[in-house]
Amino acid sequence: MSTPVIERKASSIPAANTQPADYRRIYVWELPVRVYHWINAVALVALCITGYLIGAPVRLFYAAEAYQQYWFGCVRFIHFMAAFIYVFNFLARLYWGFVGNKYASWAAFFPLKPSQRQEIVDVIKADVFETKLHGPISTGHNALAGVIYFGTFLAFVFQTITGFALYSSMSNSWLPQMFNWIVPLMGGEFGVRFWHHLFLWFFVTFIIVHVYLAFYHDYIEGRGTVSSIIGGWKFERDKRDK
Repeated sequence: MSTPVIERKASSIPAANTQPADYRRIYVWELPVRVYHWINAVALVALCITGYLIGAPVRLFYAAEAYQQYWFGCVRFIHFMAAFIYVFNFLARLYWGFVGNKYASWAAFFPLKPSQRQEIVDVIKADVFETKLHGPISTGHNALAGVIYFGTFLAFVFQTITGFALYSSMSNSWLPQMFNWIVPLMGGEFGVRFWHHLFLWFFVTFIIVHVYLAFYHDYIEGRGTVSSIIGGWKFERDKRDK
């Protein structure tokens, strides 16, 4: 008997490209920027936790008398210490925005070019609707991240002013006393405290979204977004392999 011949149809699925892609390393985040980021992260988390406890104190029951414990004083001390660290760390970042590389420059935070504005639209589509990134994405901060970070800087300035204004009523130091005029301007300590506590939730939201998007863009871009803030290097695919 003759063996039947079985015809196989050509697969409509294109063959995978087995050629390795070429990447080049780019030194994006300089050491001062990375140090600023991690000091900023630790200080901000400490400020959020202690700030919440100051605004809504937890009742702790001990066998010891109240005068024999100082846990709430420790909470306030950590909050004040973290605030001073955050302020001077932020001032260092302001300086580095003028002397650092192009990725740390303040120009990266303002979408003045049409390509940057188009990048904002593209990133919003990718982040909100989880569509594919079609256009080129900046090697440093993408345009949307730059705008959000600048808004975060402004929010921190507001928190600094209102925080030192509240601190001015219990300190004779020259720094908090520079902001004591804020209290009557905002209708008294209640108004200052209300807005200061409200902006706490802005930073809590920012931390959650920031961490999520860092890992998300690390996945969809494949350029070492997360590891770059540790080692400083990102990877850019050779245009011939795109």
